[in-house]
Amino acid sequence: MTELRFCPLCAAELGMRVESGRERLGCPSGHWTHWDNPLPVLAALVELDGKILLARNAAWPEGMFALITGFMERGETPEQGIARELKEETDLDADHVQLIGVYEFIRKNELIIAYHVKASGAIRLSEELVDYRLVAPEKLRPWRAGTGYAMADWLQARGLPVEFIELPNSS
Repeated sequence: MTELRFCPLCAAELGMRVESGRERLGCPSGHWTHWDNPLPVLAALVELDGKILLARNAAWPEGMFALITGFMERGETPEQGIARELKEETDLDADHVQLIGVYEFIRKNELIIAYHVKASGAIRLSEELVDYRLVAPEKLRPWRAGTGYAMADWLQARGLPVEFIELPNSS
């Protein structure tokens, strides 16, 4: 991420100041404040033919699989956004989208909005993803971070056992 140094309105050097009771980076003349709010991230627990799709991002280590995720775009609802992300990353169609819940991911300054998506079609991965697995719901093992909690809540709501796994560097 690019380090913010100057006010985008007057070009003055930014500094720390108190705004809304918190110390924040801002323009000394008050033109602009860097709020540094969490970024909304969409996540899909994708069900395809009774199994759950887990995918591996090209940037992740071998053997690490997770839910389909992505960012909302201007002018779309979260439901439209997750359907678009699913189509872009897997070429699957979102036939039914239901909210699982909203989860903090403080480490990355994100807020995860997770959905259960019943999908149809043939999987064709984008260049962002390098592999996938289809897993029976009873064999899912959530992780103790971000989207793993959404998976755990989804399993629990269906009366399935929740057995967390530990990921490397999940501290």
